[in-house]
Amino acid sequence: MLAVRIDVETERRLAALAEKTGRTKTFYAREAILAHLDDLEDFYLAEARMRDFRSEDAIPLADLKRDLGLED
Repeated sequence: MLAVRIDVETERRLAALAEKTGRTKTFYAREAILAHLDDLEDFYLAEARMRDFRSEDAIPLADLKRDLGLED
């Protein structure tokens, strides 16, 4: 169970959308969360990895292009 407080205008828009489409406000709240959850998880994973980044782990771009056969 999750309770979410939203401002009056957002509540009005959500209610109007639900009414127009015959779906519930809960349906749209769930869809919004699912749509952004992957992006948020990726962001925080990348942020954590950047904190642990060491310059000696870096691969020069020219070497990477060569290894992947992408040389100009």
